Amino acid sequence: MATVGLLTASGLVKDFGGLRAVDVEAFTLHEGEIRAVIGPNGAGKTTFVSLLCGRFPPTAGQIAFEGRDITEMPAHKRVALGIAYTFQITSIFSNLTLYDNVALPAQRRVMLDGGGSVARRAMDALERVGLADRAMEQAGAQSYGHQRLLEVAMGLALGPKVLILDEPTQGLADSEIEDFIALIRDVAKETTILLIEHNMPVVMALAEQITVLDQGRVLAEGTPEMIRADAAVQAAYLGG
Repeated sequence: MATVGLLTASGLVKDFGGLRAVDVEAFTLHEGEIRAVIGPNGAGKTTFVSLLCGRFPPTAGQIAFEGRDITEMPAHKRVALGIAYTFQITSIFSNLTLYDNVALPAQRRVMLDGGGSVARRAMDALERVGLADRAMEQAGAQSYGHQRLLEVAMGLALGPKVLILDEPTQGLADSEIEDFIALIRDVAKETTILLIEHNMPVVMALAEQITVLDQGRVLAEGTPEMIRADAAVQAAYLGG
């Protein structure tokens, strides 16, 4: 794993009225890393990654990508830099085919790169998640698990430097989860992964580093072995 700080945050705060949802002093996602963010419900995980990808503006603090301050940068410009985010709740276009859903971000990437084939990029992304044979089927007719995989394909079609996945295994069958783990390991060869996930076997199988949030703050950070052995994490989240 490289030691370059690819995506960093310092003094990052997000308030909603009187509620402080996020209060993270420091966070560094390293290039080439698979990082998991875990924590109990309401810990601020989705809000935290929403700040990183630009969906929410921070109340205070700074975010940098490849050393560049992106704190005030809107989400669509962060996408152009290489930060892709899949939502906790599917955000597909139900009335379009799977191919058309993936062709939209593929076209954006081709336009940014100044060339290439939209069709090839779209089909490659569908192939990687195992949905190429369903390319011309309507997205809204797919199972929830397949819709989740479609959203991953949409993220991959952007050719991101960082792929942020929010609860990607939600709705997947056990057999699909095994395929998903293999997929993320393959994607991680060329893309840095930031993963929010409740499925602890998935976290432990994939993550090289884990950040634990509790009440918006970083409770612990370290390897899966370190997190599993941490008494504070056991008390707050793992039930030990």
